[in-house]
Amino acid sequence: MSKIKQEWDKEMAMAVLENPSVDSETWASAVEWLLLYGPPEIKDLLSQASATATEDCFPKLTPTSYSPDGQPLYDIKELAQALGLSEEETRQRLEEREAEQGSRHLFGPEQAMKVH
Repeated sequence: MSKIKQEWDKEMAMAVLENPSVDSETWASAVEWLLLYGPPEIKDLLSQASATATEDCFPKLTPTSYSPDGQPLYDIKELAQALGLSEEETRQRLEEREAEQGSRHLFGPEQAMKVH
């Protein structure tokens, strides 16, 4: 079981989201947990909010394909440029997230569904 999965449960994460005085790091961790392990209806709402925030903050960044579960995937070079990081640093950070969360963030072309 991944470390982040052990740190939270649904009730704790939802209580953090409802607390107006919680710090941003704790709030982000609760959202991350809900996106990974929360109930489908909450995951859907947070995914929609994430897509809207990505469009607003990074208007030139558009998905190039989708993961098997329907999450948008971005070209690593374009993602790195949007974040102001090198491609290698971006890939390293995503690999670290995969290890921490026990979830997948990097997909090869053979695993992604193309946008038409």
